[in-house]
Amino acid sequence: MSLAAETREAVRAHPFVRDALRAGLVNHSAAAAWLAERADLDGDPDAIAAALRRFREDLPAYKTESRTASVTMRSGVGVVDDAGDGDAGPIDGDSDALLRVRDAAVVDGGDRTAILATGDVDTAALASALGRLAAADVGVEAAGVTGDALVCVVSRRDGASAVRVVEAALDAVPVAES
Repeated sequence: MSLAAETREAVRAHPFVRDALRAGLVNHSAAAAWLAERADLDGDPDAIAAALRRFREDLPAYKTESRTASVTMRSGVGVVDDAGDGDAGPIDGDSDALLRVRDAAVVDGGDRTAILATGDVDTAALASALGRLAAADVGVEAAGVTGDALVCVVSRRDGASAVRVVEAALDAVPVAES
């Protein structure tokens, strides 16, 4: 495999570098040195930087779009499983779970807060929200999206901040390239 192909694969393995390239925010020499060290690229840093510049030309520009969704906060939820492990006891078969994955569910009766967004949401919106929540040092215990609903479960003390972060994330969801 050529150095250019290896560089492209290394960038794909580190999506934040790809996003920065798309946005035109990369110091190519610094990115080349970082990739050479972290991705074990065997090549001259100047050649890697040149490969990054050429790859950047092939990438679509970084764009975002605003999503229309209502964001609310629901306190007093917990993440539980069928065995009753978690902070809200066992799952009631008839309960209205906010989110369910296999044997675990987000249900009423815990000490967490759920951030709910309903409307124009999808996996890109969830990824944007999770990235921004991580950048704001807000831990997420559970998250998911389906249909027109997105859920992120955070600690009670982070609830109000998380609402603002999710609202901001929905105002600028990265657009998938075409």
